[in-house]
Amino acid sequence: MYVNFNDSINLLSKLSFRRLWNASKVMMSYQLTRLLHKPIQWGYPVSISFEPTTSCNLRCPECPSGLREFTRPTGMLQKDFFKETIDDIYKELLYLIFYFQGEPYLNPHFLEMVKYAHDKGIYTATSTNAHYLTDEKAKKTVESGLDRLIISIDGTTQDVYQQYRRGGKLEKVIAGARNIVKWKKELKSKTPFVFFQFLVVKPNEHQVEEIKKLSKDVGVDQLRFKTAQVYDYENDPNNLIPENEKYSRYKKDKNGKIKIRSGQNNHCWKLWHANVITWDGMVVPCCFDKDAMHRLGNLKMQSFKEIWNNDNYKQFRREITTSRKNIDICANCSEGLHVWEK
Repeated sequence: MYVNFNDSINLLSKLSFRRLWNASKVMMSYQLTRLLHKPIQWGYPVSISFEPTTSCNLRCPECPSGLREFTRPTGMLQKDFFKETIDDIYKELLYLIFYFQGEPYLNPHFLEMVKYAHDKGIYTATSTNAHYLTDEKAKKTVESGLDRLIISIDGTTQDVYQQYRRGGKLEKVIAGARNIVKWKKELKSKTPFVFFQFLVVKPNEHQVEEIKKLSKDVGVDQLRFKTAQVYDYENDPNNLIPENEKYSRYKKDKNGKIKIRSGQNNHCWKLWHANVITWDGMVVPCCFDKDAMHRLGNLKMQSFKEIWNNDNYKQFRREITTSRKNIDICANCSEGLHVWEK
């Protein structure tokens, strides 16, 4: 388990009595749901993912944004719509993730929105490929109050890095990370908490020890190894599933068939404490619904709190508690898995 003392203290500092009480209600309702096998929902989300954009500069093979395979509309989150939504939910909301699909820094108003959420006392996080972390952007990132910055770096040499991060330049990632580390020191800021995320796949699993050395050299706060989601894991057409099963979400059964390690139990913590809002205001259950096929509401037509308790949400929670294995986005879900490995 990855823990950072300063980051944990920072997160706890965002708790108000109202947020704590809300989180308690959410947890109690989830536990009652598991006990009684019927959906009970109290409170509002503790965490939300807001999509800054669907656009991306890379072409990663397991990403619908990189592959340009969306059937839903694509575009940029507008700051006025973002602010209106945050004004409606910030009193209960503890954690805000500026990421779903796409590269957040491509949205010209991204850091302005981060600062707005920061000023509301919300813990803010984002994930980036770091190609746009110029010296100027790095300084503005630290000044925005962003609490957590995840930098994807899936190789220690260009030839390995580009096998997954297609179209990417490793030197830009390293330079961007160094810029952030520099400006944290210059501005005497403890935030953002910066960590390298190394997505372990077959082409890069031999560089696990090398990325540890590079992380120390760059000076990031932490290094985390993440297991990869592979859509067609039974065939693995891009040859991504690593040989080392420690870093794999999948395993072979006694017949040699590849299966996901997690079970398909009829419960899901994610659906009770979090959700995702697309750039154009669609509310979807979680990050596995990348193409927003399960639209539970539209924030351009209803308030968030109305959607959270509407009939669509009630029906989806009911399906989760009775037949989760029959829901398409749950078939390759990491719920119950150790996604992060040391």
